[in-house]
Amino acid sequence: MTGIGVLGAGAWGTALAQMLASDGRNVLIWAREDDLVHEINSKHTNSPFLSSAKLAESIRATGDLGEMGALDTLLVVTPAQHMGNVLGAMPRHPRDLVLCAKGIEAGTGRLMNDVAKEAAPDSAIAVLSGPTFAHEVAAGLPTAVTLACAQGEAQWDRIAPVIARQTFRPYYSDDVTGAEIGGSVKNVLAIACGVVDGLGLGQNARAALIARGYAEMLRFGEALGARAETLAGLCGLGDLVLTCSSTSSRNFSLGKALGEGRKAEELMADRRTVAEGAHTAPVLVELAARHGVAMPIVTAVYGLLKGNGPREVVSDLLSRPLRAEQGSAE
Repeated sequence: MTGIGVLGAGAWGTALAQMLASDGRNVLIWAREDDLVHEINSKHTNSPFLSSAKLAESIRATGDLGEMGALDTLLVVTPAQHMGNVLGAMPRHPRDLVLCAKGIEAGTGRLMNDVAKEAAPDSAIAVLSGPTFAHEVAAGLPTAVTLACAQGEAQWDRIAPVIARQTFRPYYSDDVTGAEIGGSVKNVLAIACGVVDGLGLGQNARAALIARGYAEMLRFGEALGARAETLAGLCGLGDLVLTCSSTSSRNFSLGKALGEGRKAEELMADRRTVAEGAHTAPVLVELAARHGVAMPIVTAVYGLLKGNGPREVVSDLLSRPLRAEQGSAE
């Protein structure tokens, strides 16, 4: 069936559905919770995840993955750690899957496009990533993203006209790996910047952390085959700057609370929305070690999530040996 749908009715999925419906198009969104399906269809609101938005009447919700599976273009916005199971439960047939979750699969170290290829082998994979706060996209504020297409320009020609809107502008790339790595690593770095804010260490420290974190992103990305120019774009540096600078970022907010002295297990248990960086940090540390890539900031975040004190972690980072800024392995 011709049409577009959104898998996942969290804040980001709902914002994307609202954006797609801004020209009056019919959009089908899948939610796991029956009460949320009813709320979206009867009240045109999503109070648990995006209470600020009055949803377009052309958005319809369903809890039936079979109904979603009949569509030829799906934006996949389920949490990264559940994406494979959701895609595997859908009927298989050729379609475009646009992956919008940012993360790395725990336990396997696979990027989302690799997970999707196994779970939905008949589908063509694309990745949408960039500096995007859900509430701004839902409100129709100007946004630009990277749309990385595994099948190149032919796939771009299919998908871009379907998702582009006056205030939502995709830019083409064929570097799916780069688009994914930018979105995954920045979540972990945003936790670190939140810690800096929570400790009251100032703007200088945060700017330095963003720059050195970006260097870690580049090293890791290039080790896995990503292009440096991809990571210098919207899905890398652009997304990094946004999420490292605002409490609208779930990952930044988690880090800020850690910096203020709260415990990681308490914060994770109490969050209905997912801070993907907390799931990504352990597997990113493992992958970095496997590829021989030094990522001291990412490693420090992992230590924080395991219970290390924030001031101790910052002190360890500041005590590292002095070295050249460019050309050094770390």
